[in-house]
Amino acid sequence: MGRYFGTDGFRGESNVTLTAEHAYKVGRFLGWYFKSLREQRGDMESPKIVIGKDTRRSCYMFEYMLAGGIVASGADVYLMHVTTTPSVAYIAHVDDFDCGIMITASHNPYYDNGIKVINKYGEKMEEPVLDLCEDYIDGKLECFGQKWDDIPFATRLNIGQMVDYVSGRNRYIGYLISLCKYSFRGLNVGLDCANGTTWSVAKSVFDALGAKTYVINADPNGFNINENAGSTHIEGLQKLVLDKHLDVGFAFDGDADRCLAVDEKGSVVTGDHILYIYGKYMKERGKLLNNTVVATVMSNFGFFKALEEEGIEAVKTKVGDKYVHDYMVEHGCRIGGEQSGHIIFAKYASTGDGLLTAIKVLEVMMAKKKKLSELAGGMTVYPQVLENIRVKDKTAAVSDEDVQDAVNNVASKLGSSGRILVRESGTEPLIRVMVEASSEDLCRKYVAAVINVIKKKGHEA
Repeated sequence: MGRYFGTDGFRGESNVTLTAEHAYKVGRFLGWYFKSLREQRGDMESPKIVIGKDTRRSCYMFEYMLAGGIVASGADVYLMHVTTTPSVAYIAHVDDFDCGIMITASHNPYYDNGIKVINKYGEKMEEPVLDLCEDYIDGKLECFGQKWDDIPFATRLNIGQMVDYVSGRNRYIGYLISLCKYSFRGLNVGLDCANGTTWSVAKSVFDALGAKTYVINADPNGFNINENAGSTHIEGLQKLVLDKHLDVGFAFDGDADRCLAVDEKGSVVTGDHILYIYGKYMKERGKLLNNTVVATVMSNFGFFKALEEEGIEAVKTKVGDKYVHDYMVEHGCRIGGEQSGHIIFAKYASTGDGLLTAIKVLEVMMAKKKKLSELAGGMTVYPQVLENIRVKDKTAAVSDEDVQDAVNNVASKLGSSGRILVRESGTEPLIRVMVEASSEDLCRKYVAAVINVIKKKGHEA
């Protein structure tokens, strides 16, 4: 993991660990880097970089600092304004941009923000490029065969321009609608927009597809993104589905790269369920290349068992949709994702896409003429407890010998009837402790045993 860019971009508290100056320097570097690449191959056209953002107040600051840095380096900026992460990835690829940038901290609270850089293929930017960007921020850039104390500003006719590109967002919406094979007429669908990027998009998509929609948390004010809303607080959607007697509900996170569902009985349908449902559906139609579904180590025991019963192989990667995507690309897999709702449909998108996920779940419901509870019923969820503890130093806490002894002790007691997983968060100063066992009480007991040792050793922040 880099000095600034983690597995999901450069994240931190706005103007504390991620500052306006950081954004300006990221813009300066990207504009200069892609302009230099073009010049090296004799192309004197200005590079094009597309930017999207979520609904946090701080996004305005970061958007214009990034844009200012980019145009100062001689590249052109195209602003999609408030839009989803997958829409930026889609447009960066299909409209031949040199790269894309999404300003978001996804499911984090409003006071955090992030800069996610996307390459011209709509995938996360290659690490060597991000390493160079970090070197520039730290004042020790060595690139193109020389050391740079600073990088040059564009002058005169070479200064870049800013272009309003809301049309890109509309093109993405049209693309989503074009992927749907069924009319959803007659379905009553709930949508929780998390006061995030889907607030002005989700309803129009599902209305266009024929569904009768009921929307909550679609009134962003800059500070309420993810606040008791969306995929991390799904209770509101459960209540909506039950109160309105809906057929299904979908909850998105702040930047809409993840989606969880609620069935007609009000039960939560996780990313594991969605992978199981759609993986099985693909196999039935002969579309599951390699007969493999890609998941992470956080997926539930029941998920792996259910796939095994269907004769489908499951691969576990490290936590993070980046690792899922990398495995899928390397091995030619068609579907993968995370329990949290990041689902990647490789044929249609290069990143997790909450709106696409919702469409695909409805597609299976229509094709098989079954309720979501019936489709998800083939997977039994083992009791799982996950708790986070904020720490001073993630690496020090995980590598502490006493903490490791506590983890090994729990693993020994669980044996083959469960498991424990302790890992560092990729985006926050947290240690995540997860236990799966035969009962929730047992899970909580073993999670507490490890967390108590972390606290006792003084690692808690």
